[in-house]
Amino acid sequence: MSDVTDATTAKRGPTPDDGLRIADSKDSGPVLSADGTPLKKSLRRALRMEKLRALALIAPLLIFVMISFIIPIGEMLFRSVENQIVEDTIPDAVRELRQWDRDEDELPPEAVFEAMYHDLFTASEAKKHTRLGSRLNYEESGMSSLFRQSGRALDDLGDDYLDALEEIDPDWEEGTVWYEMMSGGEGAERDTELSSRVVGQISNLEETFLPDTDAFAPSQAISELLPRTAEAYTRFAVFEALVDERDITDRDPWENVYPALIADMKSADVSGYDGPHADMLRELKSNIDDFEAPNYKAAFAAIDEDWAAHETWATIKAHSVRYTNGYFLNAIDMKRTPDGAVSQPEDRQILVKLFQRTLKMSLIITGSCILLGYPVAWILANLPTGKANLLMILVLLPFWTSLLVRTSAWKVMLQQQGVINDTLVWLGLVGDDSRLIMMNNATGTIIAMTHILLPFMILPMYSVMQTINPSYLRAAKSLGATNWTAFWRVYFPQSIPGIGAGSILVFILAIGYYITPEIVGGTDGVFISNRIAYHISSSLNWGLAAALGSILLAVVLILYWAYDRIVGIDNVKLG
Repeated sequence: MSDVTDATTAKRGPTPDDGLRIADSKDSGPVLSADGTPLKKSLRRALRMEKLRALALIAPLLIFVMISFIIPIGEMLFRSVENQIVEDTIPDAVRELRQWDRDEDELPPEAVFEAMYHDLFTASEAKKHTRLGSRLNYEESGMSSLFRQSGRALDDLGDDYLDALEEIDPDWEEGTVWYEMMSGGEGAERDTELSSRVVGQISNLEETFLPDTDAFAPSQAISELLPRTAEAYTRFAVFEALVDERDITDRDPWENVYPALIADMKSADVSGYDGPHADMLRELKSNIDDFEAPNYKAAFAAIDEDWAAHETWATIKAHSVRYTNGYFLNAIDMKRTPDGAVSQPEDRQILVKLFQRTLKMSLIITGSCILLGYPVAWILANLPTGKANLLMILVLLPFWTSLLVRTSAWKVMLQQQGVINDTLVWLGLVGDDSRLIMMNNATGTIIAMTHILLPFMILPMYSVMQTINPSYLRAAKSLGATNWTAFWRVYFPQSIPGIGAGSILVFILAIGYYITPEIVGGTDGVFISNRIAYHISSSLNWGLAAALGSILLAVVLILYWAYDRIVGIDNVKLG
């Protein structure tokens, strides 16, 4: 038996299994390779090198796919839950809102309005408050105009206080005076913690990293004496210095610094303060009773009455989380509210219908392609090579024409005064006053997309049918089977892998089409992909578009899994 094995091995040559078997044999010592290494170790090293070489060959393709396909899609899908814009734009207001009991009918406390005033003022200077309004407008109509209008009116409160301060001392308008007062002069201890926090907030607002090594930091003394003023001025100084890259030593502060100063001076004790311009602070303290404390709630109500509505603040709080399910709820005709998920009004429930229509029409288009493509593929597979190649050119001919041109041609043909209706009227099949309506509805979409996707069904079926041996049919007929029985029992089962491959290809292409439904579908023939394109290019609601795309991807994967369980993906072949 050993001689037979050795002869067989010599005839077919050694394999890695032979080397491992020899090395592990108890009857002989370890076999060594030419360099003295044990053969088992040498074979493993050779196999490892082969795998590394194979990986190196496909590495460029993997890197290209990762950079150009997987990473962009992953980033886009992440937008379906990403919601940092609210907290990054109004961080202090969001923090204060978390302590507000929204179940009560009362408005948030004054601290929330104060935080919103300073946050919104900073966002307005950065030109980011409109983006926040647009984000919240997806959830509650009117929020966009509310934030846009408020951004323009925030200066009014500060201007009134500045006018009153100038009557006491004109130097309150001087940027140099403010810088000296807030910095505390040379050698003063700095409040670096406040500076770092402000830098972080503005970095999030600007969506970029801002180094805080050269950022302005107020003196520790002024920060303890006037905490609101120090923070408001630090925001101004950091933004001007790091974002706008300006010299802040002689620039006038933002208008929101003045009401912050008045609010601080109402309770501050400046008698023991000896920092720069302490005399100005003492003079202001002696006249502080002439100033009314800032009423931020009344100021916001004066800007727009919506700020005095409970629903406005409840909406802001409900959508202030950093990661939200709101986009997915909107994608299934629901919405996130302070009281939880609720259904959208009936006149806005459209997306679920679009999902159902997309799946239904994609299945109809796939079935139409099977019915029309199967006979064509059978003829191609059974004709002589020369004639089959000529017909294959006709199958591929539509690919030589732009998709937009083909779709536009169907628009011309399907309209009531188009070629098809004119032909039917000329043949007397329909009356001139009862022309068929095949445009701007589901019928037009199905006809046009069946024509466009038909080659994608024919090619996989043809490639599989080419491999079916014609002798099988002749053998079946010789055994007494009829033409139909021979086809149905012998030929058709062997062509199913081609039908499966074509069906998957056509179905996946169909649910993602949006050009053809947009042109010929009207309101009754558009797909969910048209809504995704609308939110990406027109409404700019990328979060909802990403949620719709995620749901569509999940549906496709579920159907793919079901197909694999029922038919078996191993049975799908391309020849």
